[in-house]
Amino acid sequence: MQYRTDKAGNALSILGYGCMRFTKKGAEIDLDKAEQELMYAIRHGVNYLDTAYVYPGNEEAVGKILAKNNCRGEVYLATKLPHYLIRSASGAQKKFTEELHRLQTDYIDYYLMHMLNDVKTWERLVDQGIGDWIAQKRASGEIRHIGFSYHGNSENFKALLDVYDWDFCQIQYNYLDEHTQAGREGLLYAAEKGIPVIIMEPLRGGRLVNDLPQEAKRLIADAGYTPAGLALAWLWAQPEVTCVLSGMNSLDMVKENIRIAQNAGMQELSPKQEDLIRQVRQEIARSVKVGCTGCGYCMPCPNRVDIPMAFHAYNAKYTEGKKSGRKEYLQSTAMRRETTSASQCIGCGRCEKYCPQGIPIREKLKEAVRELETPSYKIVKWAVQKFHFY
Repeated sequence: MQYRTDKAGNALSILGYGCMRFTKKGAEIDLDKAEQELMYAIRHGVNYLDTAYVYPGNEEAVGKILAKNNCRGEVYLATKLPHYLIRSASGAQKKFTEELHRLQTDYIDYYLMHMLNDVKTWERLVDQGIGDWIAQKRASGEIRHIGFSYHGNSENFKALLDVYDWDFCQIQYNYLDEHTQAGREGLLYAAEKGIPVIIMEPLRGGRLVNDLPQEAKRLIADAGYTPAGLALAWLWAQPEVTCVLSGMNSLDMVKENIRIAQNAGMQELSPKQEDLIRQVRQEIARSVKVGCTGCGYCMPCPNRVDIPMAFHAYNAKYTEGKKSGRKEYLQSTAMRRETTSASQCIGCGRCEKYCPQGIPIREKLKEAVRELETPSYKIVKWAVQKFHFY
Protein backbone atom coordinates (compact mmCIF):
# COMPACT_ATOMS: atom_id res chain seq x y z
CA MET A 1 0.00 0.00 0.00
CA GLN A 2 1.08 3.57 -0.65
CA TYR A 3 0.44 6.48 1.71
CA ARG A 4 0.13 10.24 1.70
CA THR A 5 0.66 12.51 4.69
CA ASP A 6 -2.09 14.76 6.04
CA LYS A 7 -1.88 18.11 7.83
CA ALA A 8 -1.02 16.45 11.16
CA GLY A 9 1.66 14.22 9.69
CA ASN A 10 -0.47 11.04 9.69
CA ALA A 11 0.26 8.62 6.85
CA LEU A 12 -3.11 7.78 5.29
CA SER A 13 -3.48 4.95 2.80
CA ILE A 14 -4.20 6.34 -0.65
CA LEU A 15 -7.12 3.86 -0.77
CA GLY A 16 -9.72 4.31 1.96
CA TYR A 17 -12.64 2.03 2.77
CA GLY A 18 -16.05 3.64 2.27
CA CYS A 19 -18.24 1.48 4.48
CA MET A 20 -21.60 2.84 3.30
CA ARG A 21 -22.05 0.12 0.69
CA PHE A 22 -21.64 -2.97 2.88
CA THR A 23 -23.81 -5.79 1.52
CA LYS A 24 -27.22 -6.21 3.12
CA LYS A 25 -28.83 -9.55 3.98
CA GLY A 26 -32.47 -8.56 4.05
CA ALA A 27 -32.67 -5.36 6.08
CA GLU A 28 -29.45 -6.05 8.00
CA ILE A 29 -25.79 -5.79 7.03
CA ASP A 30 -24.22 -9.15 6.23
CA LEU A 31 -21.69 -8.88 9.04
CA ASP A 32 -19.67 -11.99 8.18
CA LYS A 33 -19.20 -10.83 4.59
CA ALA A 34 -18.40 -7.26 5.64
CA GLU A 35 -15.82 -8.55 8.14
CA GLN A 36 -14.09 -10.70 5.54
CA GLU A 37 -13.83 -7.77 3.12
CA LEU A 38 -12.89 -5.08 5.64
CA MET A 39 -10.29 -7.19 7.44
CA TYR A 40 -8.66 -8.20 4.14
CA ALA A 41 -8.33 -4.50 3.35
CA ILE A 42 -6.87 -3.64 6.76
CA ARG A 43 -4.39 -6.54 6.61
CA HIS A 44 -3.21 -5.24 3.23
CA GLY A 45 -2.56 -1.70 4.40
CA VAL A 46 -5.87 0.18 4.13
CA ASN A 47 -5.97 2.33 7.27
CA TYR A 48 -8.71 4.93 6.66
CA LEU A 49 -12.33 3.83 7.24
CA ASP A 50 -15.32 6.07 6.54
CA THR A 51 -18.83 5.66 7.94
CA ALA A 52 -21.65 7.97 9.16
CA TYR A 53 -24.44 8.24 11.71
CA VAL A 54 -27.16 8.03 9.07
CA TYR A 55 -25.89 4.93 7.24
CA PRO A 56 -28.29 2.29 8.65
CA GLY A 57 -26.46 -0.23 10.82
CA ASN A 58 -23.10 0.88 9.48
CA GLU A 59 -21.38 2.30 12.52
CA GLU A 60 -22.45 -0.71 14.60
CA ALA A 61 -21.04 -3.10 11.99
CA VAL A 62 -17.70 -1.29 11.83
CA GLY A 63 -17.50 -1.19 15.62
CA LYS A 64 -18.20 -4.90 15.98
CA ILE A 65 -15.65 -5.87 13.32
CA LEU A 66 -12.88 -3.72 14.79
CA ALA A 67 -13.58 -4.89 18.35
CA LYS A 68 -13.76 -8.57 17.37
CA ASN A 69 -10.41 -8.34 15.57
CA ASN A 70 -8.81 -6.06 18.18
CA CYS A 71 -7.55 -3.63 15.54
CA ARG A 72 -9.09 -0.25 16.44
CA GLY A 73 -5.61 1.20 16.97
CA GLU A 74 -4.47 0.12 13.50
CA VAL A 75 -6.87 2.36 11.61
CA TYR A 76 -8.01 5.94 11.32
CA LEU A 77 -11.76 6.02 11.86
CA ALA A 78 -13.93 8.69 10.22
CA THR A 79 -17.60 9.28 10.90
CA LYS A 80 -20.00 12.19 10.61
CA LEU A 81 -22.28 14.40 12.67
CA PRO A 82 -25.78 14.71 11.10
CA HIS A 83 -25.96 18.43 11.89
CA TYR A 84 -29.28 18.67 10.04
CA LEU A 85 -30.84 16.52 12.81
CA ILE A 86 -29.70 18.67 15.75
CA ARG A 87 -30.57 22.08 17.14
CA SER A 88 -27.98 22.55 19.90
CA ALA A 89 -24.61 21.50 21.25
CA SER A 90 -26.39 19.12 23.63
CA GLY A 91 -28.02 17.52 20.59
CA ALA A 92 -24.61 17.11 19.00
CA GLN A 93 -23.29 15.53 22.19
CA LYS A 94 -26.17 13.06 22.25
CA LYS A 95 -25.47 11.95 18.67
CA PHE A 96 -21.71 11.82 19.29
CA THR A 97 -22.12 9.67 22.40
CA GLU A 98 -24.33 7.31 20.43
CA GLU A 99 -21.69 7.09 17.70
CA LEU A 100 -18.94 6.26 20.18
CA HIS A 101 -21.13 3.50 21.60
CA ARG A 102 -21.91 2.09 18.17
CA LEU A 103 -18.27 2.18 17.12
CA GLN A 104 -17.06 0.76 20.46
CA THR A 105 -14.42 3.45 20.83
CA ASP A 106 -13.72 6.48 23.00
CA TYR A 107 -12.41 8.76 20.24
CA ILE A 108 -12.91 9.54 16.55
CA ASP A 109 -9.84 10.21 14.42
CA TYR A 110 -11.58 12.19 11.67
CA TYR A 111 -14.96 13.76 12.45
CA LEU A 112 -16.97 15.45 9.73
CA MET A 113 -19.93 17.79 9.57
CA HIS A 114 -22.03 15.68 7.20
CA MET A 115 -23.13 17.38 3.98
CA LEU A 116 -22.16 20.87 5.09
CA ASN A 117 -22.85 22.78 1.90
CA ASP A 118 -22.78 26.51 2.67
CA VAL A 119 -21.43 29.12 5.08
CA LYS A 120 -24.90 30.08 6.30
CA THR A 121 -25.45 26.56 7.65
CA TRP A 122 -22.07 26.62 9.41
CA GLU A 123 -22.87 30.01 10.96
CA ARG A 124 -26.16 28.60 12.25
CA LEU A 125 -24.28 25.71 13.84
CA VAL A 126 -21.81 28.12 15.46
CA ASP A 127 -24.75 30.11 16.87
CA GLN A 128 -26.04 26.85 18.35
CA GLY A 129 -22.74 26.33 20.16
CA ILE A 130 -21.25 23.68 17.86
CA GLY A 131 -17.96 25.58 17.46
CA ASP A 132 -17.35 25.60 21.22
CA TRP A 133 -18.46 21.97 21.47
CA ILE A 134 -15.94 20.95 18.80
CA ALA A 135 -13.19 22.84 20.65
CA GLN A 136 -14.03 20.95 23.85
CA LYS A 137 -14.00 17.58 22.07
CA ARG A 138 -10.65 18.35 20.44
CA ALA A 139 -9.16 19.45 23.75
CA SER A 140 -10.30 16.21 25.40
CA GLY A 141 -8.95 14.10 22.52
CA GLU A 142 -12.36 12.63 21.74
CA ILE A 143 -12.15 14.23 18.29
CA ARG A 144 -8.65 14.23 16.81
CA HIS A 145 -9.31 16.04 13.50
CA ILE A 146 -12.34 18.06 12.36
CA GLY A 147 -13.60 18.44 8.80
CA PHE A 148 -16.69 18.40 6.63
CA SER A 149 -18.12 16.52 3.68
CA TYR A 150 -19.42 18.59 0.81
CA HIS A 151 -21.76 18.45 -2.16
CA GLY A 152 -22.15 21.75 -3.95
CA ASN A 153 -20.36 24.20 -6.22
CA SER A 154 -16.76 25.38 -6.03
CA GLU A 155 -17.55 28.90 -4.83
CA ASN A 156 -19.49 27.76 -1.76
CA PHE A 157 -16.80 25.17 -1.07
CA LYS A 158 -14.03 27.76 -1.07
CA ALA A 159 -16.08 30.03 1.17
CA LEU A 160 -16.51 27.20 3.68
CA LEU A 161 -12.78 26.52 3.69
CA ASP A 162 -12.21 30.16 4.65
CA VAL A 163 -14.56 30.41 7.65
CA TYR A 164 -12.89 27.86 9.96
CA ASP A 165 -9.52 26.24 10.54
CA TRP A 166 -10.44 22.83 9.15
CA ASP A 167 -8.10 19.85 9.45
CA PHE A 168 -9.43 18.15 6.33
CA CYS A 169 -12.41 18.01 3.96
CA GLN A 170 -14.21 15.45 1.82
CA ILE A 171 -15.57 16.05 -1.67
CA GLN A 172 -17.11 14.12 -4.54
CA TYR A 173 -14.52 14.05 -7.31
CA ASN A 174 -13.88 11.85 -10.33
CA TYR A 175 -13.11 12.34 -14.00
CA LEU A 176 -16.75 13.16 -14.75
CA ASP A 177 -16.95 15.70 -11.91
CA GLU A 178 -13.71 17.50 -12.69
CA HIS A 179 -15.56 20.77 -13.28
CA THR A 180 -18.76 20.17 -11.29
CA GLN A 181 -19.35 19.99 -7.52
CA ALA A 182 -16.23 21.35 -5.73
CA GLY A 183 -14.24 20.21 -8.76
CA ARG A 184 -10.59 20.70 -9.54
CA GLU A 185 -10.92 24.38 -8.64
CA GLY A 186 -11.96 23.46 -5.11
CA LEU A 187 -9.35 20.72 -4.84
CA LEU A 188 -6.53 23.13 -5.75
CA TYR A 189 -7.85 25.80 -3.39
CA ALA A 190 -7.86 23.33 -0.48
CA ALA A 191 -4.31 22.32 -1.36
CA GLU A 192 -3.21 25.98 -1.37
CA LYS A 193 -4.52 26.27 2.20
CA GLY A 194 -2.77 23.06 3.23
CA ILE A 195 -6.04 21.21 3.83
CA PRO A 196 -6.00 17.48 2.99
CA VAL A 197 -8.78 16.30 0.68
CA ILE A 198 -10.54 12.95 1.01
CA ILE A 199 -12.30 11.84 -2.17
CA MET A 200 -15.72 10.18 -2.22
CA GLU A 201 -17.58 8.75 -5.22
CA PRO A 202 -14.39 8.17 -7.23
CA LEU A 203 -16.31 5.68 -9.39
CA ARG A 204 -19.63 7.56 -9.27
CA GLY A 205 -21.22 4.88 -7.11
CA GLY A 206 -19.85 2.17 -9.41
CA ARG A 207 -21.23 3.83 -12.53
CA LEU A 208 -17.75 4.36 -13.94
CA VAL A 209 -17.30 0.59 -13.78
CA ASN A 210 -20.66 -1.14 -14.16
CA ASP A 211 -22.64 1.27 -16.31
CA LEU A 212 -20.09 2.40 -18.86
CA PRO A 213 -21.17 2.36 -22.51
CA GLN A 214 -19.74 -0.55 -24.50
CA GLU A 215 -17.55 1.74 -26.60
CA ALA A 216 -16.07 3.30 -23.46
CA LYS A 217 -15.30 -0.17 -22.08
CA ARG A 218 -13.60 -1.08 -25.34
CA LEU A 219 -11.45 2.07 -25.31
CA ILE A 220 -10.35 1.39 -21.73
CA ALA A 221 -9.58 -2.28 -22.35
CA ASP A 222 -7.63 -1.52 -25.53
CA ALA A 223 -5.46 0.87 -23.52
CA GLY A 224 -4.66 -1.88 -21.02
CA TYR A 225 -6.75 -0.61 -18.10
CA THR A 226 -9.73 -1.80 -16.12
CA PRO A 227 -12.48 0.83 -15.67
CA ALA A 228 -11.69 1.13 -11.94
CA GLY A 229 -7.97 1.27 -12.66
CA LEU A 230 -8.36 4.18 -15.03
CA ALA A 231 -10.61 6.17 -12.70
CA LEU A 232 -8.34 5.65 -9.69
CA ALA A 233 -5.17 6.36 -11.69
CA TRP A 234 -6.68 9.69 -12.76
CA LEU A 235 -7.20 10.63 -9.11
CA TRP A 236 -3.87 9.43 -7.71
CA ALA A 237 -1.99 11.29 -10.42
CA GLN A 238 -3.08 14.47 -8.62
CA PRO A 239 -0.85 15.19 -5.59
CA GLU A 240 -3.61 17.29 -4.02
CA VAL A 241 -5.65 14.10 -3.44
CA THR A 242 -4.83 12.61 -0.03
CA CYS A 243 -7.06 9.53 0.15
CA VAL A 244 -9.65 8.02 -2.18
CA LEU A 245 -12.64 6.24 -0.64
CA SER A 246 -14.06 3.22 -2.40
CA GLY A 247 -17.40 1.70 -1.37
CA MET A 248 -16.18 -1.86 -1.72
CA ASN A 249 -18.75 -4.64 -1.22
CA SER A 250 -17.13 -7.76 -2.62
CA LEU A 251 -13.82 -9.44 -1.87
CA ASP A 252 -12.92 -9.34 -5.56
CA MET A 253 -13.46 -5.58 -5.56
CA VAL A 254 -11.33 -5.16 -2.45
CA LYS A 255 -8.50 -7.21 -3.97
CA GLU A 256 -8.62 -5.36 -7.29
CA ASN A 257 -8.58 -1.91 -5.70
CA ILE A 258 -5.72 -2.85 -3.37
CA ARG A 259 -3.75 -4.19 -6.33
CA ILE A 260 -4.38 -0.94 -8.22
CA ALA A 261 -3.36 1.15 -5.18
CA GLN A 262 -0.17 -0.86 -4.64
CA ASN A 263 0.87 -0.34 -8.25
CA ALA A 264 -0.44 3.17 -8.75
CA GLY A 265 1.81 5.69 -10.38
CA MET A 266 1.90 9.00 -8.51
CA GLN A 267 2.99 11.15 -11.43
CA GLU A 268 0.92 13.23 -13.84
CA LEU A 269 -0.97 11.40 -16.57
CA SER A 270 0.62 11.31 -20.00
CA PRO A 271 -1.03 13.14 -22.94
CA LYS A 272 -2.12 9.71 -24.22
CA GLN A 273 -3.83 8.91 -20.93
CA GLU A 274 -5.50 12.32 -20.82
CA ASP A 275 -6.79 11.75 -24.34
CA LEU A 276 -8.23 8.38 -23.28
CA ILE A 277 -10.09 10.06 -20.41
CA ARG A 278 -11.46 12.65 -22.83
CA GLN A 279 -12.75 9.96 -25.20
CA VAL A 280 -14.36 7.99 -22.38
CA ARG A 281 -16.08 11.15 -21.10
CA GLN A 282 -17.52 11.75 -24.55
CA GLU A 283 -18.94 8.23 -24.75
CA ILE A 284 -20.50 8.54 -21.30
CA ALA A 285 -22.03 11.91 -22.13
CA ARG A 286 -23.71 10.38 -25.16
CA SER A 287 -25.26 7.56 -23.15
CA VAL A 288 -26.01 8.40 -19.52
CA LYS A 289 -29.35 10.05 -18.89
CA VAL A 290 -29.22 10.69 -15.13
CA GLY A 291 -26.11 11.44 -13.05
CA CYS A 292 -27.31 9.41 -10.08
CA THR A 293 -24.60 7.80 -7.92
CA GLY A 294 -26.99 5.48 -6.07
CA CYS A 295 -26.11 7.03 -2.68
CA GLY A 296 -29.71 6.63 -1.45
CA TYR A 297 -29.98 10.00 0.31
CA CYS A 298 -33.26 10.55 -1.55
CA MET A 299 -34.75 7.48 0.14
CA PRO A 300 -37.10 6.37 1.51
CA CYS A 301 -39.74 7.71 -0.83
CA PRO A 302 -43.08 8.22 0.97
CA ASN A 303 -44.81 6.54 -1.96
CA ARG A 304 -42.30 3.64 -2.14
CA VAL A 305 -40.62 4.63 -5.43
CA ASP A 306 -37.17 3.00 -5.69
CA ILE A 307 -35.54 6.12 -7.07
CA PRO A 308 -31.93 4.85 -7.44
CA MET A 309 -33.13 1.68 -9.16
CA ALA A 310 -35.35 3.61 -11.56
CA PHE A 311 -32.40 5.76 -12.62
CA HIS A 312 -30.04 2.78 -12.78
CA ALA A 313 -32.40 0.98 -15.18
CA TYR A 314 -33.01 4.17 -17.19
CA ASN A 315 -29.26 4.60 -17.67
CA ALA A 316 -28.82 0.89 -18.41
CA LYS A 317 -31.32 1.16 -21.25
CA TYR A 318 -28.82 3.45 -23.02
CA THR A 319 -25.52 2.00 -21.85
CA GLU A 320 -26.35 -1.72 -22.03
CA GLY A 321 -29.27 -1.78 -24.43
CA LYS A 322 -33.04 -1.35 -24.44
CA LYS A 323 -33.80 -4.97 -23.51
CA SER A 324 -31.38 -5.04 -20.58
CA GLY A 325 -32.62 -1.79 -19.04
CA ARG A 326 -36.29 -2.68 -19.32
CA LYS A 327 -35.76 -6.20 -17.97
CA GLU A 328 -33.89 -4.92 -14.92
CA TYR A 329 -36.56 -2.30 -14.26
CA LEU A 330 -39.35 -4.86 -14.55
CA GLN A 331 -37.68 -7.31 -12.17
CA SER A 332 -36.71 -4.67 -9.63
CA THR A 333 -39.87 -2.59 -9.44
CA ALA A 334 -42.92 -4.52 -10.70
CA MET A 335 -42.25 -8.15 -9.86
CA ARG A 336 -42.61 -7.75 -6.11
CA ARG A 337 -45.46 -7.66 -3.62
CA GLU A 338 -44.96 -3.96 -2.92
CA THR A 339 -44.21 -2.32 -6.25
CA THR A 340 -41.68 0.51 -6.44
CA SER A 341 -42.40 1.93 -9.89
CA ALA A 342 -41.39 5.44 -10.91
CA SER A 343 -45.01 6.09 -11.86
CA GLN A 344 -45.92 5.96 -8.16
CA CYS A 345 -44.23 9.34 -7.70
CA ILE A 346 -46.74 11.94 -6.50
CA GLY A 347 -44.38 14.89 -7.05
CA CYS A 348 -43.96 15.86 -3.39
CA GLY A 349 -40.33 16.88 -3.98
CA ARG A 350 -39.02 15.54 -0.66
CA CYS A 351 -36.31 13.56 -2.47
CA GLU A 352 -34.89 16.61 -4.24
CA LYS A 353 -34.12 18.33 -0.93
CA TYR A 354 -31.66 15.59 -0.05
CA CYS A 355 -30.06 14.76 -3.42
CA PRO A 356 -26.32 15.63 -3.25
CA GLN A 357 -26.16 15.75 -7.06
CA GLY A 358 -28.96 18.31 -7.40
CA ILE A 359 -30.86 16.04 -9.80
CA PRO A 360 -34.37 17.22 -10.79
CA ILE A 361 -35.67 13.84 -9.61
CA ARG A 362 -39.36 14.38 -10.34
CA GLU A 363 -38.65 15.41 -13.93
CA LYS A 364 -36.26 12.52 -14.48
CA LEU A 365 -38.70 10.01 -13.00
CA LYS A 366 -41.28 11.11 -15.56
CA GLU A 367 -38.73 10.44 -18.31
CA ALA A 368 -38.06 7.00 -16.84
CA VAL A 369 -41.77 6.22 -16.82
CA ARG A 370 -42.11 7.17 -20.48
CA GLU A 371 -39.21 4.95 -21.52
CA LEU A 372 -39.48 1.99 -19.15
CA GLU A 373 -43.14 1.51 -18.27
CA THR A 374 -44.25 -0.03 -21.55
CA PRO A 375 -47.66 -1.69 -22.09
CA SER A 376 -46.10 -5.09 -21.33
CA TYR A 377 -44.60 -3.71 -18.12
CA LYS A 378 -48.02 -2.50 -17.00
CA ILE A 379 -49.58 -5.89 -17.75
CA VAL A 380 -46.96 -7.74 -15.69
CA LYS A 381 -47.31 -5.28 -12.82
CA TRP A 382 -51.10 -5.68 -12.85
CA ALA A 383 -50.82 -9.48 -12.87
CA VAL A 384 -48.37 -9.52 -9.97
CA GLN A 385 -50.69 -7.39 -7.88
CA LYS A 386 -53.84 -9.20 -8.96
CA PHE A 387 -52.66 -12.75 -8.42
CA HIS A 388 -49.89 -12.21 -5.86
CA PHE A 389 -47.27 -14.07 -7.85
CA TYR A 390 -44.53 -12.74 -5.61
